[in-house]
Amino acid sequence: MPATDPYIVRLAPEVHAYVQPDGGWCLNNAGFISDGSSTLLVDTTATERRAVLLRDAMVAAGVPLPRTVVNTHHHGDHTYGNALFTPEATVVGHEACRREQLAVGRQLHAVWPDTDFGEIDITAPSVTYSERLTLHVGDIEVRLIHPGIGHTIGDTVVHLPDRGIVFTGDLIFQGGTPFVPMGSLRGSLRALELLRSLDASVVVPGHGPITDPSAYDATERYLLHVSALAADGHAKGLSPLEVALRADLGEFGALRESERLVANVRRAYAELDGLPEGSPLDAALVFTEMAKMNGGVPVACHA
Repeated sequence: MPATDPYIVRLAPEVHAYVQPDGGWCLNNAGFISDGSSTLLVDTTATERRAVLLRDAMVAAGVPLPRTVVNTHHHGDHTYGNALFTPEATVVGHEACRREQLAVGRQLHAVWPDTDFGEIDITAPSVTYSERLTLHVGDIEVRLIHPGIGHTIGDTVVHLPDRGIVFTGDLIFQGGTPFVPMGSLRGSLRALELLRSLDASVVVPGHGPITDPSAYDATERYLLHVSALAADGHAKGLSPLEVALRADLGEFGALRESERLVANVRRAYAELDGLPEGSPLDAALVFTEMAKMNGGVPVACHA
């Protein structure tokens, strides 16, 4: 199949993951939980066309359209499609997810002005929580957990304890490079400990194929590598871009979006400088430096 054809993975009789290869920029994963009477959808997609495909896939799977949409964080590739499911569905997310989504608005349009996103109405969560919230789809318990500041300041982990399944959002990129400039490197390491504590055997990452808890170890190794690179470069007075350009990625060189290294080092520098976790970075600078890492070519939206 072409790399962008989405597919459904049945994780349990009531639980499906919706995977969008190749998992690169703007190609996220979603998922849905249904008891046949009601449905909860985890995340939407980056474009109107892809949200329609997601909606059609749910109909083809024989489940009712969702009454609840949970956003794992505010980024547009996970939230732009919300309006395709409202007002019939209520959108739920962390309180910071709502705040950030309303603040950044049509951010993907600004980053990728040539992408056809379709008719997108920013639709933020109307129900929010601060630390934990439990929802139920029939007798299926769905726990929403805020892991602290990780990928963003408003992440949500969606845990199905009775099914041994977790939707991590972008705390995990399977086969892709982690991305923490809008959150925290240190916080992302703490979030991995939370994920391990859930003891789920099936891991649905924010991007890339379905995986298992080994993804936590791989992500941790990468983040610790970035931390070491940043500490050394910071002590030597190098810029984040200099550190990234000189770095040997070793085992991480095969990951997609390797240009994210410079953005991750910049976040690490902010934390080394004593800035609070999640402090805003200059988004234009972050993407400009990633373009330099990418041979002068801006990163492309794959949607």
